Amino acid sequence: MAAEDTSVDADAVSDRIAAVRDDLAEMDGVLIAFSGGVDSSVVAALAHDALGEDAVACTAKSETLPAEELDDAHRVTDEIGIRHEIVEFSELESDEFVANGEDRCYHCRSMRLSAMYDRARELDIGVVCDGTNASDTGEGHRPGLRAVEELDAYSPLLEHGITKPEVREIARQYDLSVADKPSMACLSSRIPTGLEVTEDRLSRIEKAERLLRTWGFEQFRVRDHDDLARIEVAEDELDVALDPDFVRAARDHIGDLGFDHVTLDLHGYQTGSVSPDDEDDEPLVEDVFDTDYPTGE
Repeated sequence: MAAEDTSVDADAVSDRIAAVRDDLAEMDGVLIAFSGGVDSSVVAALAHDALGEDAVACTAKSETLPAEELDDAHRVTDEIGIRHEIVEFSELESDEFVANGEDRCYHCRSMRLSAMYDRARELDIGVVCDGTNASDTGEGHRPGLRAVEELDAYSPLLEHGITKPEVREIARQYDLSVADKPSMACLSSRIPTGLEVTEDRLSRIEKAERLLRTWGFEQFRVRDHDDLARIEVAEDELDVALDPDFVRAARDHIGDLGFDHVTLDLHGYQTGSVSPDDEDDEPLVEDVFDTDYPTGE
């Protein structure tokens, strides 16, 4: 996994902060699609700065949102001082989402943003913002961005050319606790394309990742390949993942969740490793089992 370029131009960041605030200040009010990650947190902080009580953060609660992420969302809105709304819905009511095709994220984002627009109308707010930044548009297969365009959500970070490193710098300037928080996609992203998304799979992924969080891992995924759980952690955390005590804990506790096999991916954490980032990409684990290895016979 390539290291994130963290270099920023301080003057450019200051100019962009001012431009976003000025832009938002011209609006009567905004509702921010708020996950508790660094991108939406920065949008919420800038909107609260510009609009005060006329800015509202809204989190969509569903089966794909880990409980810890909802806790983070509550905590960060308290840090910012912004009003926090919760909307509840179920992606599992969508056959297209459950089928887990290449456009799963499109259906998910469409439902989430639609729920945001419903709440915005209830609050008489005309603008829904999201946290898409200028780095997102160059990150391979991102069908969720199509939903943002179709529903006409406003992306102030993207509009003003603010990249991911700049987002983190702005978060540090606002003293947000999520400034260095790793990206955390919804739980369904752990299920390989084509394998149905079910409540049972989402639940066991969440429980498995809770073990990794308890052990202090910061960047991780537990990929659900039906009978096999594939653990990914950042390269600089692989030594901890190879600790015999953790190996036993992972084997016992994750295995008890309904997996026949628990594995550690020695490639380390990779975004989109079960998704169609490129046409030629193939799922890592399925390739292993489809290969005819010499048996010595």
